[in-house]
Amino acid sequence: MLVGLQDSTFGMAWGNKIVTTGLLVALLSLAVTLFCVRKEVFEQSFSLYPAHSAKEMENLLHLVRNIVPPLTPEKYKGQDGKIGIIGGCQEYTGAPYFAAIAALKVGADLAHVFCTKDAAPVIKSYSPELIVHPVLDHPSAVEEVENWLPRLHSLVVGPGLGREDAILKHAKGILEKAIMKGIPIVIDADGLWLIAQQPFIIQGYRKAILTPNMVEFNRLYEAVIQNPVDSSNHHGCVLRLSQAMGNLTVVQKGEQDLISDGEKVLVCSHEGSRRRCGGQGDLLSGSLGVFAHWAFLAGPEKTNSASPSLVAAFGACSLTRQCNNQAFQKYGRSTTTTDMISEIGTAFTKLFES
Repeated sequence: MLVGLQDSTFGMAWGNKIVTTGLLVALLSLAVTLFCVRKEVFEQSFSLYPAHSAKEMENLLHLVRNIVPPLTPEKYKGQDGKIGIIGGCQEYTGAPYFAAIAALKVGADLAHVFCTKDAAPVIKSYSPELIVHPVLDHPSAVEEVENWLPRLHSLVVGPGLGREDAILKHAKGILEKAIMKGIPIVIDADGLWLIAQQPFIIQGYRKAILTPNMVEFNRLYEAVIQNPVDSSNHHGCVLRLSQAMGNLTVVQKGEQDLISDGEKVLVCSHEGSRRRCGGQGDLLSGSLGVFAHWAFLAGPEKTNSASPSLVAAFGACSLTRQCNNQAFQKYGRSTTTTDMISEIGTAFTKLFES
């Protein structure tokens, strides 16, 4: 009887052990599955995205080529782009000129510069190609620019804007009017300073593209996210900032340009040069104003359903780097942004028309 009891107890213990083991295996399997799912989600959002392969880069450039409007004799002046530049003050006259002339060189038909009264004669003296409006420091600046918005295809806000309170207030009002009209907007330089102070101005507007350099990005990120940038995961930080801003497009300029719409991160590693002269960001913002107009006009069938802002940003980043590379081959250490502007035509042809 005692032996039977011992056998029965042993059997029960052994059965319990099997059940326990099975339960542990099941729990372990579930844990591994959950880990893999979370790992996949994490990698999609915050992994260190590698630079695109040559084939991927070519596919992206192909999408940019799709949005470039053909040159035909049937067109009339203005159809390929009328771009407005909001910026230019007494201290900074070169930046709005660079942005506006780059827009024309890329293929816009008209470029308007809305600047302060003191800046206007200087900017006009740089080129007769530009239409210059000395209204940005006028009390009715917002209304003056608003009258022109129906005739503009995109705005570039920030080059040479300065940080005077009255001017920034006018820039804010202009941004609000442009958003109401659904105009694509590129924000750079001191326009980004304004957004860092008041992110709500542009938050959630999917036709906006921010183009910060490293310093501007850190300032904007800390203002919006309330945490310092994670220097070990720049890709994740660009993605997170875009998401926090309502999935508008962010272009972080640097050794590689990181472009995100909050859903994916593109890496533009097109070869440039080691020369970092001032004004290259203005060339980028001006050309991006044109590409943005073309991309939104082209529609999803031309961008393969990709975000128009992503396609436009990749095109502008690639072009700026190609101009930098070509100018550097000629001038080396003495390369300036003026030299880069001279390369826009051949660089554009090489990337998008050959």
